[in-house]
Amino acid sequence: MPKIGIFGGTFDPIHYGHLITAQSVREIRKLDKIIFIPAYISPHKSEVVTSSPEDRLNMIKIAIDGVDFFDFSDIEIKKGGISFTIDTIRELKKKYDEIEFIIGYDNIFTFHTWKDPDGIMKLATIVVLKRKSSYPPRFKDKYYDEAIFVETRGIEISATDLRERVKNGLPVNFLVPPKVMEYIYNHKLYTK
Repeated sequence: MPKIGIFGGTFDPIHYGHLITAQSVREIRKLDKIIFIPAYISPHKSEVVTSSPEDRLNMIKIAIDGVDFFDFSDIEIKKGGISFTIDTIRELKKKYDEIEFIIGYDNIFTFHTWKDPDGIMKLATIVVLKRKSSYPPRFKDKYYDEAIFVETRGIEISATDLRERVKNGLPVNFLVPPKVMEYIYNHKLYTK
């Protein structure tokens, strides 16, 4: 049975920061596969206007095309509405025995506010992305203590900054894969 990592997010757009981080986590944690799961609506970003779920999913498909250790799932997009991690993991648990759920460093400090954090921890290993530049923990709770921290190779790229660059007519070369850049321009994303 494969050991998978789940990498959820808005991915608006998916960029090299996501891809390099995912590859690094896969190597460090010895995972068979990383599955990118775009949220239909993230409970933590419900006020943020995003590109259509279809566009975000298409950009993921384009970005990971030909990379056999990357995959995607449209489970949250098909479901619609606000996506809760616990529901997604329960669903994936029917297919995979070993699941590692990848979250950003900031998220571990709000994890106690998520829907059923104890249930998430029972079903999956929590892997927290840490950078050399990560600040010391604001506090430690049982979730922090049970999580596994990985210092990944990564580059700081902001999806917000990327969208602004496109809107302002600035190049996004070397920030997203060329075919994702082409998709952004062809579909006139982030121009408003």
